[in-house]
Parts: sequence; C-alpha cells; structure tokens
Amino acid sequence: MPEQNQRESFTVSGDRIVEKVKEIIREGNARRIIIRNEKDEIIAEFPLTAGAVGVLLAPALAALGAIAALLTKCTIEVEKKESTDE
Repeated sequence: MPEQNQRESFTVSGDRIVEKVKEIIREGNARRIIIRNEKDEIIAEFPLTAGAVGVLLAPALAALGAIAALLTKCTIEVEKKESTDE
C-alpha cells in the first residue's frame, strides 16, 4: 500500500502546547510535529518514529514546556502518515 502524508494544523495558546503535543503523539499516526510562533517562524520540530516515542521524547517535551512559557499563541503542524488503497 502506498503511503501519503497529510498535514493538519492546530492553533493553541502557549499554555496548551505540551498538552496538545502529547495528545497528538498518543494518536500514533504522526510522523513529524512542527511548532510555529505568531510570526510563522519554526521554533521547534520533532520527527517521530515508532522507537522515539516515550523516554526519548521526554527531554524534547520538557524543552517545549520552557518555550511555551514565552509564547502566547502558536500553530502546531502535524504531518501524518496515511495508507491508501489503490
């Protein structure tokens, strides 16, 4: 089955960034998460692989929490994998 990537965006307040990222990771089909500030600049990017979830992402989520304290609003872009049947 060929795979296609789909992008989805969420606008959240700074205090909800970590919560939303954890929710996206729990869904399990995200390949990459990109955090953009109000000026549409990338401030963080996390590639997700099956083996990188959990302990390896803990430091990245802690850093994201520190970054979130400086943001009032941000956009979370999620690149998801989607299998399609032809």
